[in-house]
Amino acid sequence: MTAPEILKDLKNKKYKPIYLLHGDEPYFIDLISNYIEHQLLPDAEKGFNQTVFYGKDTDMMTVLNAAKRYPMMADYQVVLVKEAQDLKWGNDDIDKKGINPLISYLENPLPSTILAFCYKYGKFDKRKKTYKAIEKSGIIFESLPLYENKIPNWIEGFLEEKGHKIHPQASLLLSEYLGNDLSKIANELEKLLLNIAPKQEVSLQHIHDNIGISKEYNVFELQTALGKKDVFKANQIINYFEANPKANPLVVTLGNLNMFFTRVLHFHYLKDRNQQNVAKELGVNPYFIKDYEQASRSFPYAKTMQIISYLREYDLKSKGVNSTTDDGGLMKELVFKILH
Repeated sequence: MTAPEILKDLKNKKYKPIYLLHGDEPYFIDLISNYIEHQLLPDAEKGFNQTVFYGKDTDMMTVLNAAKRYPMMADYQVVLVKEAQDLKWGNDDIDKKGINPLISYLENPLPSTILAFCYKYGKFDKRKKTYKAIEKSGIIFESLPLYENKIPNWIEGFLEEKGHKIHPQASLLLSEYLGNDLSKIANELEKLLLNIAPKQEVSLQHIHDNIGISKEYNVFELQTALGKKDVFKANQIINYFEANPKANPLVVTLGNLNMFFTRVLHFHYLKDRNQQNVAKELGVNPYFIKDYEQASRSFPYAKTMQIISYLREYDLKSKGVNSTTDDGGLMKELVFKILH
């Protein structure tokens, strides 16, 4: 099940007795566990029927004893184990009767208990008996990191749930400068929305004013300037990058330019240049198709191949291979070669 599907079931009071939330992306685990902690029970019931443990501060028997209790004057009780990756699971432990208490409970959980384990920053071992027992009686959710090219769509979906749209270039800019840490992105977006009117579209100006990312001097504007062979604008941007190296690291700029010109090369191969087909083949928002059309006119196939070769060369130089030039100097050399 996906995170939205699990949340939908929880909101509709379709509960499972056990939840194992694990994986490398903490955002979705926190999203589900926060709902379980704050929304499942009314405030009046939490005092008697909700227990929150932290893995490093508890042990499995304490968790199981809590899970075996019956709710007091309520239909359900919640037992939430945060940071469960720090819990000593004791998968092979058996008591004096030859019984594994954990497996025994997982195979026959109390229906009135909602037991949730939040196992963050890694995957639970799927070979364990524990995993297989939870799989039979409960829900297992693996929280996977999103690929970088999926982040703009995720940003759009996040804002849509809040009643806002975002300009495609703004979502791409945000994803580039904030990376793929969803918790960080969500936090920045929440702060951004405090300064935007309800239902207003998030623009590049909003990003510039509230997050501090330049709307004029960024890698996407550099791509546009290069695509148009606008020498003056391209040099303005790389001079800005040289003056603000921490906000515009060379390795990130090279990575984006490599992706851009690889797509330009792909565009040269396309026979069907219908906007929808191009967007699908290149994996980009239709809004950006015009940039690739322009770049393909500015840079014929052979020149595009040469530019990709330059990008690989300067990636090596940025790592100190056959070069002692600083990042600013390397970027100026590269842009000159691209444009001439």
